[in-house]
Amino acid sequence: MIDSAICPEPLRPQLQSLWQDWREAAGPALAAEAEALLQDKALGLALARSFIGSEFFYRQCCRQPDFLLELLQQDDLGLQLPCFDSDETLDLALRQLRNRATAEVIFRDFAGQWDIPRACLRLSELAELAISTALQWHHRQLAQRYGEPRDKSGRAQSLVVLGMGKLGARELNLSSDIDLIFAYPDPGHTDGDQCVENQKFFQRLGQRLIKSLDAITAEGFVFRVDMRLRPYGDSGPLVSHFAALEDYYQTQGREWERYAMVKARPVAGDQSVAAELMELLRPFTYRRYIDFSAIDALREMKALIQRQVRARGLIDNIKLGRGGIRELEFIVQAFQLIRGGRVPALRERNLLTILPLLEADGHVEPGVADELGNCYLLLRRVEHALQAYKDQQTQALPQDPAERERLAFALGRDNWDQLSRELAGVRNVVEREFDTVIAPPEEIAEPHVAEEWQGLWSSCGDESSEEINLQTLENAGFSPAPEALEVLRDLNHSPMVVALPASSRERLDHFMPLLLAAASLQERPLLVLGRVLPLVRSVLRRSAYLVLINENPPVLSQLVQLCSASPRIAEQLARHPILLDELLDSRRLLAPATAEDIADELRRELLRVDPADLELQMETLRYFKQSQSLRIAAQEVSGALPLMKVSDSLTWLAEGILQQSLSLAWAQMVDKYGQPAGATAEDMHFAIVAYGKLGGLELSHGSDLDIVFVHDADPQLATDGATSIDNLRFYTRLAQRLIHILQTRTLSGPLYEVDTRLRPSGNSGLLVTSMKAFEKYQRESAWTWEHQALVRARPVAGSEQLCKDFEALRLKLLCEQRNEGKLREEVVGMRDKMRSHLDKSNDQNFDLKHGPGGIVDIEFLVQYAALAWAQTAPSIVRYTDNIRILESLNDAGLMPAKQVEHLIDAYKAYRSEGHRLALQQLPGTVSDDRFTAERKTVLTNWQQLLG
Repeated sequence: MIDSAICPEPLRPQLQSLWQDWREAAGPALAAEAEALLQDKALGLALARSFIGSEFFYRQCCRQPDFLLELLQQDDLGLQLPCFDSDETLDLALRQLRNRATAEVIFRDFAGQWDIPRACLRLSELAELAISTALQWHHRQLAQRYGEPRDKSGRAQSLVVLGMGKLGARELNLSSDIDLIFAYPDPGHTDGDQCVENQKFFQRLGQRLIKSLDAITAEGFVFRVDMRLRPYGDSGPLVSHFAALEDYYQTQGREWERYAMVKARPVAGDQSVAAELMELLRPFTYRRYIDFSAIDALREMKALIQRQVRARGLIDNIKLGRGGIRELEFIVQAFQLIRGGRVPALRERNLLTILPLLEADGHVEPGVADELGNCYLLLRRVEHALQAYKDQQTQALPQDPAERERLAFALGRDNWDQLSRELAGVRNVVEREFDTVIAPPEEIAEPHVAEEWQGLWSSCGDESSEEINLQTLENAGFSPAPEALEVLRDLNHSPMVVALPASSRERLDHFMPLLLAAASLQERPLLVLGRVLPLVRSVLRRSAYLVLINENPPVLSQLVQLCSASPRIAEQLARHPILLDELLDSRRLLAPATAEDIADELRRELLRVDPADLELQMETLRYFKQSQSLRIAAQEVSGALPLMKVSDSLTWLAEGILQQSLSLAWAQMVDKYGQPAGATAEDMHFAIVAYGKLGGLELSHGSDLDIVFVHDADPQLATDGATSIDNLRFYTRLAQRLIHILQTRTLSGPLYEVDTRLRPSGNSGLLVTSMKAFEKYQRESAWTWEHQALVRARPVAGSEQLCKDFEALRLKLLCEQRNEGKLREEVVGMRDKMRSHLDKSNDQNFDLKHGPGGIVDIEFLVQYAALAWAQTAPSIVRYTDNIRILESLNDAGLMPAKQVEHLIDAYKAYRSEGHRLALQQLPGTVSDDRFTAERKTVLTNWQQLLG
């Protein structure tokens, strides 16, 4: 006999009765064998929990007594489908397998042998096996009658079955419905004598599939099938071809359908065709931009569920009630819908897999992912126990005390009170996190001061309200007030705004008072308003961006501060509203990054992109550049980054993009031509050399990249691909492909404008130069100004060894002995020529860059000193940036400390003002009465050094 003492006393008589029933069904021999196995206390307890916790399990064991022995003797019975040869035997085989697999899951769960993820996976595998088996069988039967369905080109067609919800995520629970959508690729006809349209063929196939799964027979059912998630629900066709599905979702798809589509997964049918369908549906589910409008839809769905909960008294429902499974799923799916378009990793369907990703990306607080994961596991385990009892779809906690104690015992708890306390704690955690993510801002924040601006925005076109509106604007600092009112009136009554859908208009009406309130806190409110409104106009038809701001008050605060500080930033945001996402986290926005941080983040972003998708790779590079540039500009205007660090950050950004762009170009060229002889992805025998501002680590906002390409491969050798070309042509095409990646104007614009004219012989020279040819040119043909440019040359990407070789060659070339008199004459001549063509100074203005005593004068002084004295003091050309070269001149005893200090101070002052003007999109000139001391210092040094 089974030891009934292993369960609570009130349950012992029931356990003894159930065991006796099984013994009678099994017979003495099987019973003796089972009782011997049950001497193992763990197995005895598992059986007791399963018999007490599940009438369904008990009935299955009594119907097939040897099944219990198999469970006790084996760790996993697997999914073995009995043979069948007709519709009737197929249906019987599927039901027998379903009952056997479901009973095993119940036993393994109550025994603690399988955790919830494994139990759910087994049930999902059961569903996939049943669907695919029935689909293949019925397709063959129908094809014998009608022929194979084909498209207009004669290609065979197959039905794709999408599993939605828990089946799609492989999280299927006991007694769960399966939500399905049926689709086929193209219209057409079958090729049999009894020809029918594909639509009719697949509709009949879908009907037969549903019947095999859903019909209730003496053996029960396999799965209840719910088709209501298909387009138009119950009133729509049972099956649709791909184009019809795509058209429906793009033109009529609702927000709740996006929510449903997050977990959609092909569970049967041709996998290559299914992949095509998923790609068609992806833009509907995951928007390219950060989509906070998804939260509104989730709130509406949750509100509807809550009304149902209250109306039906479902407070103790662990799925639909507060702190239940549905709220937990909403938390995760909110982030998926908002960010999944930009972060492919979040398109994962399984909840437990996504939670750590959310924490790693900072979307939930540290520790919350584990906390919610544990909550989910307990809630799902209780759900399984509730449904295991009678194989019924229920999530309601029992009210009867005896039923409560039965549930607690089945789940391994001492009593109901213990289980109830655990559930209350878990539901409190879920409710707290749900409110943090999903609750409307007004439920968790104080009323906003924007309320007083609501009336002004709504009445800005009314003459009767004009006087009070002008007074309100005047009092708030919008000066001149009539101009501000006219700006608002123009927007409010513009044809674009008048034609907005109701939902978009509502979002705009919510946003504008918030904007006016925030702008009124700035020093020049009208200026801020004028800079932000182009962004508003650009997103009117993509009003999800307005939701992003409405949902996140700190975003609006950052937006007005940055637009107030820089029209360049305002313009950038108006052109690329997707960058608003960067304003969500002010800590990240204003935290300076190192070169390693930037390079690592870019690598991670590109790892998320399909290596074969060049277009997406190029867009990823462009978004990364724009977002990092915005962060750097924000750090500059906020004072988080001083001038020198701004240039460093912009330089590191360019270097990271060059390295990754080169890797992409290399992969494409190797795929087409094979690898050059002796080269690998790690050692390409190719390098990018930066000149000018990039070489001198002095990049500014909007700077071009001056770059030169060098290689050290044998030009007589060739690539090893099927289409082989000589090494020189390979490297030339590699450089061309790299330039294409950098300069191509996609929807997001170019990455950088590239200037390669500083290469040997300029535009008339080869695009890629061998190291030997480079050295020969520099020694025999280069002009002095080209040696000046070499002072700032620095390898920034490519072969590590070649970069070292170039640095050594540069040092050798710069340390050559030179005639100082001739050098002085040529440097002065080049400076005079540049000034005559480029200096914009006049009686009123001073050109910071080209004016007398300006930036270029300092650069020429530094370059002259480097070329003249490097032979005796090689350390002065170790660095490529002007400030460290000046410091090296002092260290080498070639320039007094005071002189160096004054030149550095002047250089920093000029560049700081230049950066400020660039952010304000103003020309690089200032009033002639500014920087007089600095200009005098530079001119004095020029006279002393160059005469």
